[in-house]
Amino acid sequence: MNKYFAPSELIINEDGSIFHLHVKPEQLADKVILVGDPGRVPTVASHFDTQECDISSREFRTITGTYKGKRVSVMASGMGMPSMAIYSYELFNFYDVKNIIRVGTAGVIDPSLKVRDVVIGMGACTNSNYAAQFDLPGTYAPICSYDLMKKAVEAAQRLGIEPKVGNIYSSDAFYDDGTGLSRWQKMGVLATEMEAAALYMNAARAGKNALAICTISDNPFTGEATTPEERQKTFTAMMEIALEIA
Repeated sequence: MNKYFAPSELIINEDGSIFHLHVKPEQLADKVILVGDPGRVPTVASHFDTQECDISSREFRTITGTYKGKRVSVMASGMGMPSMAIYSYELFNFYDVKNIIRVGTAGVIDPSLKVRDVVIGMGACTNSNYAAQFDLPGTYAPICSYDLMKKAVEAAQRLGIEPKVGNIYSSDAFYDDGTGLSRWQKMGVLATEMEAAALYMNAARAGKNALAICTISDNPFTGEATTPEERQKTFTAMMEIALEIA
């Protein structure tokens, strides 16, 4: 995608890095695993065979290294579609990243799901107006990369994990005053999270690849939930899948 960016929009730091990410192009791999929580970055990177850089900027952190001979970066992108939109846009368009795999938590919508189940988002419904910028003559359906999804399912099965694959719901609201989840349930949507739809739309617009792999952390219908510490330290299956396919 060729587009002119005014200097006020594309800010280059003195060290040659781009403003938001604060990472130089040579410090990033073309395969990036995005996590929401910066505390999860070293957990993913602990699986690396080697590490070449560890960069922190504001609340964000990036570690680049190798995993089974592949150069991979893991980065924190924060919470929600606005943050995901900025980071994935810059990665795809300014750093020429080819694949972005989001790993994170999700809440139950499909009642057959249990806490700690792994969900792979084939598509991402949303209540966001993010697609309006593309001025399309209809409703866009954000979907993942089929190639990444196929590899993720195969990798999960090799690891003895049986993921649930289907539609997820990217919400703009963490605290929802309505009863919308039950209505998404009747459409067969599996789980709710807050980033995948923007990631998938940015990937489609840039002609790149994206996938969201989530672990069920809570059930808003029953109140069952895991602790923040459990989410950060024990939700490793989705990370292992992401590393295998990056």
